Amino acid sequence: MWDYFSMQIAYLCIILCFQVFTALSSRELDSLLQDYAFQALVRPRTGVVYDATVPTNFSGIGVAALRLRSGSLRRKGVERYKEFSIPVGVIERPYVERLVLVYHNLANWSGSYYPLPGYNFLTPVLGLLAYDATDLSAKNLSELDFRAFGDPISILFSNVRTGLSGSSPKCVSFGLDGSVGFDNVVSGNTCLTRNQGHFSIVVESSAALPAPAPAGGAAGGGGGKRRKKKVWIIVGSVVGGLLLLVLLGVLFFCVRKCRRRKEIRRMEKAADTGVNLSMATVGTTKAPVASETRTRPTLENEFVP
Repeated sequence: MWDYFSMQIAYLCIILCFQVFTALSSRELDSLLQDYAFQALVRPRTGVVYDATVPTNFSGIGVAALRLRSGSLRRKGVERYKEFSIPVGVIERPYVERLVLVYHNLANWSGSYYPLPGYNFLTPVLGLLAYDATDLSAKNLSELDFRAFGDPISILFSNVRTGLSGSSPKCVSFGLDGSVGFDNVVSGNTCLTRNQGHFSIVVESSAALPAPAPAGGAAGGGGGKRRKKKVWIIVGSVVGGLLLLVLLGVLFFCVRKCRRRKEIRRMEKAADTGVNLSMATVGTTKAPVASETRTRPTLENEFVP
C-alpha cells in the first residue's frame, strides 16, 4: 500500500510540473472539448442539442453536442445550431452512419488559443467540428472532413462589438491545419464558410483602438497595470506550483522514512519474540544449546542379534 501511495505522489508531481510549465495548444483543446461534449450525450436523441459541462479551469467556454444521421444532414441540413446554420448538401468524409457536431464558444479564451497579431476580436471565437458517433465513449477522435458543396454554412454572430468609425471588420477562419483566412462580413454580423473550423469577426488593431496616450497618461498607465498584473499572475502561478512540488516531495520522503522505521520495528519485535535457547558452559565459553527432543528415537526392529 505504501509503495502504491508513493508512486501516486510521484505521478502527481510529474503531472503538476507538466501543467505548470506547459499549456494546451488549440488542437489539444479541441480534443479535450470533444471528450466533454461526448460526455453530455447520455441516451441522446437524434437532432437534439446537448450542452456540455466543462471544469472550472475552463470557466466561460461553451460546449455543445448534436448527434445527426449523415443521410438526414445531407438531405435536410440544420436550420439553426447555436450560431450556425447548415444548408443541404453537406458531406462528411469518410462516410459514417451517424456523426456528432461539436460546438465551441471560447468566449474570453479566444485570444489565448487563437492569437491574431495586429487584430482585435469583435466577437468570441466559435467552432464547429464533426466526429464519428459510433462510439460515444471514445476520446481523442480525429475530426471528419466536413464540407458544404452547395450553399455555404452561415455563422450569425450576436453582440458584435463596434470599432471606431471607418474600421472595416473582417471574418476570420482558423483551419484545423493551422491556416488563417479572411473574408468579408455579410449583413454586418454574418460569416460564411464551406469547411469546419473556428471563426470570428476581427478588426485591425490600429482601427479598433484609440491612439496610445503619452507616457505617464491614464491610458498608458492602465495598459501598464494590466501587463504587470498579467505578469504577476504568471509568476504567482509558477511559484505556487513550485512550492506545491516541494511540499509533495517532502511528503514523499517522510512517507518513505516512516515506512522504513516501521519495517525496522517489525524486525526487532520478531527478534525479541523468538525462542530462547539454553546456555551451557564449554570450557571458558558459554554457548547456546538446543533442548532435548520430546520424542525419543526408537528402533524400527526390536530384534537385536
